[in-house]
Amino acid sequence: MTASDSVQVAPASSPFDLDDENLYQTWRRDKLARVPRGADDLVVELHDARQLSPAEYQAMNRALARANMVFYRLPRHRGLHKADLRALGRQFGLQRLDNNLCADEDSITSLRVVENRGKGEYIPYSNQRLNWHTDGYYNASDQQVRAVILHCVQPAAQGGENAFLDHELAYLCLRDQDPELVRALMAADAMTIPANVQGGREIRPAHSGPVFSVDAAGRLHMRYSARTRNVVWRSDPATQAAVQALGLLFRDDSPFIVRHRLKSGEGVLSSNVLHSRSAFVDDDASGQVRLLYRARYLDRVADSRDER
Repeated sequence: MTASDSVQVAPASSPFDLDDENLYQTWRRDKLARVPRGADDLVVELHDARQLSPAEYQAMNRALARANMVFYRLPRHRGLHKADLRALGRQFGLQRLDNNLCADEDSITSLRVVENRGKGEYIPYSNQRLNWHTDGYYNASDQQVRAVILHCVQPAAQGGENAFLDHELAYLCLRDQDPELVRALMAADAMTIPANVQGGREIRPAHSGPVFSVDAAGRLHMRYSARTRNVVWRSDPATQAAVQALGLLFRDDSPFIVRHRLKSGEGVLSSNVLHSRSAFVDDDASGQVRLLYRARYLDRVADSRDER
């Protein structure tokens, strides 16, 4: 097992510092005042993802500052290639792709149903429901996924709706309930992902780390999976209570969950917020087969908090 991540101490200017209640309350009021009513509040129409206009860029930045996510929609006649996806990311400071186990050769993943052993054993490459998580929660502490672009080439014939929850709102809900819940989830060994061993060979070592951490710029990061298999939580009562409280945030009637079924030419750029996916059905006979591109980045989205 690799060494646990050290607990990251929030800078004095961060609202995520548990010892700075005044700053937190100011941030909290602003955050709750700007909660989106749904995905439509966060959609930006784009002409060309490779080169955003100043107005398009500012509109996307405003949505990111508001909810840590933005949905974009391209004209129906304009397709998007992987090179275009990378160009879109670069405009937000995203350069370093996470070359995860099942990514394509260009480090961008084609998400489709895969039948062969290997990829097909992982739920993202099946048509099954995908539970709440952040991407790369099993990565090492120095390889955390800070941003994700998910682009829909073609939706499934039925189903495949995504749900999103801004991780800052998850933090807010838990801190309002009891700051000790957050403190427990900031422990260096709060969540451990066991080693990935296939055929007697270790594909990835075990990794322990916090659920919530704060970077040097005062930005909140989250790593989480609601899976009950292959996730080991710290066994103390405080952590167990925090995990239970976190799971209750995903109830269907939550006012903070944003739901959207991506259509062809639509995508979402996020600061790796919490997300899930419903089960879906492809129609091979008609060619209505779900295909999404996913780009995971080790960089965080360039700070857009002043673009409101």
